Amino acid sequence: MSVTGIRKALAAVFVGLALTVFAAAPAAAQADKLKLVVAGDGAEGVTIQATYPDGRRLDRVVRLVLTATGPDGQKVGPVQLEPQPEGQGFYSSGKVLTAGTWKVKVASPAPLPGEATATVQARAAQSPPPPEPVAVTKPAEGAGGAGWWPYAAAGLVVVALAMGVAMLFGRRRTTTT
Repeated sequence: MSVTGIRKALAAVFVGLALTVFAAAPAAAQADKLKLVVAGDGAEGVTIQATYPDGRRLDRVVRLVLTATGPDGQKVGPVQLEPQPEGQGFYSSGKVLTAGTWKVKVASPAPLPGEATATVQARAAQSPPPPEPVAVTKPAEGAGGAGWWPYAAAGLVVVALAMGVAMLFGRRRTTTT
C-alpha cells in the first residue's frame, strides 16, 4: 500500500469518527432534559411521569419540585416530590391540594432540567357507599327446607341393604377334591 493509500484510509477513518460524534451530539443534548407529564390523581394529589424526550424511561432519581395556585389564590409549595414504587420516573405528591381547580407547575433543576404546567381538578377523597342491609328471614313452619341430604342418606341405606342381602343369599361354590 502506498503512502497516498494510507492517507486516504486515515482520512476515511477520521471522517467516520467525526460523523459519529456529530450524530450523537443531539441525542446527548436531549438526554440532558426531562419530559414531565403532570396529572391529577383523582383526589387531592398530583402524579408526575418523568421520561427522556425520546420516550425512554428515567433511569435515575431526580429532584422534582411542585408549586400550585388554587381557588381563591391559595398557594402550595414548593414541595419536593419523592419517587414512588409504581415505576421508573413515577412521582406522586400525596394529599397536598384542597377541592377545586389548581394550576400546578413541576420543575426539575440541573443536571436534568425540565418543567411542566397543568390544570388539575382536585376532589375530596370519597369513600364507597355503605352496603345495603340484607334481611335475614327464618323459614316458615312446615316449609320443608331440609334440602337434598335426607334423600342421599336414604339412597345410601338402600344400596347398603341391597349389598348385604346379595352377600347373604349369594351362592357359595364348593370345590371337590
